[in-house]
Amino acid sequence: MIASAQLRIARLAATPAVHRAFHWLHLHQPQLRRWHLEILHIPAPLFGEQARAAWFLERFQELGLANPHLDAAGNALAELPAALPTENPIPRTSNLEPRSSPLILLSAHLDTVFPTGTPTEPREEGTRIFAPGACDNAAGLSALLGLAAAFRHAALAPAVPILFAANVGEEGEGDLRGMRHLFMQSPYAPRIAAAIALEGGGSSAVVTRAIASRRYRLTVTGPGGHSWTDAGTPNPILILARALLALESLDLDSLDRSAPDLASPGPASTPHPALRTILNVGQIAGGTSINSIPESASALLDLRSTDPSQLEAVEIVLRRTLAESVASAALTIGTIGDRPGGSLPDDSPLLTTLRAVDRHLSLRTEPGIGSTDANIPLSLGVPAIAIGAGGLGGGIHTLQEWYDPTSRNAALRRILLTLLDSAHLAADPPELA
Repeated sequence: MIASAQLRIARLAATPAVHRAFHWLHLHQPQLRRWHLEILHIPAPLFGEQARAAWFLERFQELGLANPHLDAAGNALAELPAALPTENPIPRTSNLEPRSSPLILLSAHLDTVFPTGTPTEPREEGTRIFAPGACDNAAGLSALLGLAAAFRHAALAPAVPILFAANVGEEGEGDLRGMRHLFMQSPYAPRIAAAIALEGGGSSAVVTRAIASRRYRLTVTGPGGHSWTDAGTPNPILILARALLALESLDLDSLDRSAPDLASPGPASTPHPALRTILNVGQIAGGTSINSIPESASALLDLRSTDPSQLEAVEIVLRRTLAESVASAALTIGTIGDRPGGSLPDDSPLLTTLRAVDRHLSLRTEPGIGSTDANIPLSLGVPAIAIGAGGLGGGIHTLQEWYDPTSRNAALRRILLTLLDSAHLAADPPELA
């Protein structure tokens, strides 16, 4: 299987159309940089991606992609049509009907972690671009356009259509809503044979395992009052603080999942070395003034684990611990996010293709774990990866975030070849055996 993948990649890379696409990418790095800067000028806070999505629709139209449109979730979508059988650089044995044919999804998320009102104007220092979201995910978004442009310029048509998606809701409380729609409600859902999500920079790492996570909003409420005249009234901020400190003492990885109620601490044995579970308090809020006893206080919690079943054990203990710690006030625990986990088998044809591409391009293949748009397809058994768009980045999720696209060309070639070979495998399912 590996040998045949390497032969396919070598044949693909030698075709004139692929050479033309590579040449376009090499010559038009300044254009990708201009797109990158334009993207950053358009704020895209969570649930506020509309202006950036509209900008993408205009670019999709300019590039001549088919059927550019916004779907019900707000994703900006367009299609690159498939080749006719005689045009495909790798011979096809199947002759799929257009309406029933599979497709490959190539996506990059529009949203950033930065709230409305955050200054987003980029500044350039040498080859680096500084701006909130410069790497996560303007790097992926500009690569999405660059790849579409290279395909169109080279008249390079894949064996099955490629669906280009600038999707919403990847970060935080977005809870992957753009991907959920594409894979669970969209007319495209039954046709997606494989998915590649462009995520930030880098040319070697690839996410093949999806971290399962749940997000909660804790709210403690009380009567409130004046700090002097109502002194002694239960203070929700103090109560919430004690509850959060109680959570800090939990040994999350050692909870015994075999216990009948999944709630008992496990034996003294060491947890499985591959198991990692974390609980983070990312935000707290409450109160109205320094001399007021607050009526409410809230906190946002992020729970993640390499083992999805561990989340069940931890959630039970978390809820019990909070209930015991908040006995003198009302407590509400709301689930605001639930990201499923999953993994790509090591012998997956998609991963075999990527390894063959990396060998051809003299790149490393470094499979890893993460929480990305690939979570949704991986949880549904659809082959998927999240992959860097090349270049270097730093300060992710901070106001000092930066991206340097200087070395991104190899990563773009990597993505293009992986797309083409994945399309070939989707068109000829016998090759998957």
